[in-house]
Order: sequence, then structure tokens, then C-alpha cells
Amino acid sequence: MTNADSSLPINQPNTKESARVLTLSTTAFTLLFAVWLMFGVIGISIQKELGLTDIQFFWLGATAILSGSIWRLAFGIFTDWWGGKKVFTALLLFTAIPTYLISQATTFSEMMWCSAFLGLAGNSFNIGIAWNSAWFSKQRQGLALGTFGAGNVGASITKMFGPGLIALVPAAGLMNGMIPGGWRCIPIFYTVLLVIMAIALWFLSPAVDRIPSKGRPLSEMLKPLSHIRVWRFSLYYVVVFGAYVALSLTLPKYYMSAYNLELSVAALLTALFIFPASLLRPLGGWLSDVYGARIVMYGVFSIMTIASGLLALPDGILGFSINVWGFTALVVMIGVGMGVGKAAVYKHVPEYFPKDVAAVGGMVGLLGALGGFFLPLMFGYCKTWTGWIQIPFIILFIFTAASFLWMHIVIIGMKRSASRGDAIPEAVTA
Repeated sequence: MTNADSSLPINQPNTKESARVLTLSTTAFTLLFAVWLMFGVIGISIQKELGLTDIQFFWLGATAILSGSIWRLAFGIFTDWWGGKKVFTALLLFTAIPTYLISQATTFSEMMWCSAFLGLAGNSFNIGIAWNSAWFSKQRQGLALGTFGAGNVGASITKMFGPGLIALVPAAGLMNGMIPGGWRCIPIFYTVLLVIMAIALWFLSPAVDRIPSKGRPLSEMLKPLSHIRVWRFSLYYVVVFGAYVALSLTLPKYYMSAYNLELSVAALLTALFIFPASLLRPLGGWLSDVYGARIVMYGVFSIMTIASGLLALPDGILGFSINVWGFTALVVMIGVGMGVGKAAVYKHVPEYFPKDVAAVGGMVGLLGALGGFFLPLMFGYCKTWTGWIQIPFIILFIFTAASFLWMHIVIIGMKRSASRGDAIPEAVTA
């Protein structure tokens, strides 16, 4: 199979151009991910300024998550049709517009509109997955996609530097008010970076892109979505990615409520969760390349079930109590599981569906990211109804245990079929 715009075959051995695609796409994804989740920090300041309720606070961040979820399948297909270079550049430039407008918004309704359009930044993940899959050989896709996915670390950028930048910029702003003070300087800062990144990606990426599905009918691309396996992978991704997004948004406020910490400290402790949940993704890809995604997912679900189960226990029950450092240690354990698990889930996609990475990867990403929309709302509403501060981890425990059980039942069934000599369709790694 050859690219319509190139004589080079898709997934040929890695080249310098492949490395450039990976480097540029990862950098762009990191920036867009930071923009997508910046409400996790500036949303707290917005809540104070506008007098928002907790439910309104959750909706502000959740709206961006929804917008960055429901279009993932479409963006993956667009990338396979038109090439990652064009689609990535267009998304960077478009996202700069609502990002800037957030700095000018003064009402909750204006914030919600900006959040909806800014949220499109979250679709950058599926652009990068489809783009890198076209440029890397099957033997290296796990590591390549894991490295790209490490751009999730962008969720920590605002948390690490946002409070300091807010404190550094005077209340009156800079350059005669062109750069506003307070939290409003953050979206201005990101707007400039988005435009610079768009220019860099367009001029530094390979002149001739790879477009694996140019001219391919949409119906043919969507056909694999009828497999139940796609929906099972999607549930896994809700646990390792959707819950990651939800916790990235809600942990700063959780730390402040449960342990009476300042925003700057709560944001830094949240970054301790985000780092392994993002930076260990290449390790997860490498482990999946070497040992198979099935074994990796067993380890991931085991770690996450234990840690979330302990965090779900009410404080003081059976003499169990946890201080801020014990809490952080368990949250970091969950982050380790998520970082490795995100790569392992996506290792399945090109192995089971090598010709349909854009569509299948898009659907898995869409449903997984929708978890990042629904989970914060579930956290907020359930906490309001029950008054239990541990609600996020109770819900995470339920989802993790259900995914673990489903995976194990499927694998047991596969082993029984194999022992009887039955054919196991596409049974590569489970």
C-alpha cells in the first residue's frame, strides 16, 4: 500500500522524517492538552471571581472535555483522509481563537461558549495516533504511540507554572493592559504558544505527508466498529484515560477541601499524579511491544484496583486513616497504572485493526475521553447527594473492577477455546 502523495509505503522502517513527525506531534499534543485542561487550575480563580457554584465549576471543565471527546473519531478519519500535517496545523490555529477569548470573558455563559470551542484541542490525540501510525513500522508502533501519548503531561503545565505566573504578572497586567493580570494572563500566554507551534509544525514537518486512507469510503472505515472488542477496549480507556482527565481536573480542589492546602501546593501535588500518568506511557508501549498488552493490563488493573479501593474507604473506618502523604502515594500508584495502561490499550488497536487505526483508535479515544466528561460530573453530583468526599475513588474503584473482571472473563474464554482447539479470531494479545 502506498501513500497517494508519496512513493514511500506506509509503515516502512523508521526514518528521520518519522522522528520529526513524532517530535512535532508530541510537542503540539502536549501544548493542546495543557490548553484543554487548564480549567483545572484557572477554573478555581474563575469560580471565585464569578461566584460559581461547585456544579457550575464542574460544568465549566466538563464542557471542554465533552468537546474534546465527541469529535475524536471524526478527527482520526480526517487525518487519514487529508494527512496529520494539515489537520494538526488547522486545529492549533483554530484553538488559539477561543483560548484568547477566555481572557476577555466576564460571564459564566461566555466562559461556557469559550470552553466548548477550546475543548476541540482534546481531539489532538487522535490526530497524532493516526499520523504516527502511518509513519512507524508495526514493530515500533507501541513505543512510538506511547511516546506521543506522553504529551498527556501537558495537563501538569498549568498546575506547575500557572499559580506562579498569576502571582508574577501584576494585577494591572503588562504592556498597558494588553496582557491582563491575574488568571487571565494564562490564556494569553497559551494563545501565543499555539500560533508559534502551528507555524513550526507546518514548516518543520515532512513536505510530503503520508495519507493512508485518501479516497477510501467512510462506510469501509467504520465497519470495524461493529466488533465488541472495540467497545471493551473503550471501557479500558475510560479507566486509564477518562479517569485520568477527571482526576487531573478535580484533584486540586480535592486536596484543598480534604487537607486545607493552598492552591499552589494542591496543584503541585496533583502534578505528582500527572507525571507518571503521562511520562510512563512510553514505558507502557515498550512493555507491550516486548511482553504483550494482555500481561501489562493485568498489572495495571491490579495496581489500580488496590489503590482506588484503599482511597475509597471512609476515613476512620476499621481504624483506617490516611494523611496527605499516604493519600498522595496511593494517587501516584494510580497514576503509574494509568500511564502504563494508556499505552497498553492503544497497543491493541494496530494489532487487531492494522488498516483501521484511525476509526478504531478514534472510537476508543472518543469513548475513553467521554469518561473524562461524565466522571467529573458524577463526582460532583454524587458528592452533593451523599456528602462523601471519597466519591471520586469509589467510582474509580467500581469502573476499574468491572473492566478487570470483563478482561479476565474474556481471556479465560479464549484459553478454554484454545484448549479445545477452536480457532480464536484475531487473538493476538487479548
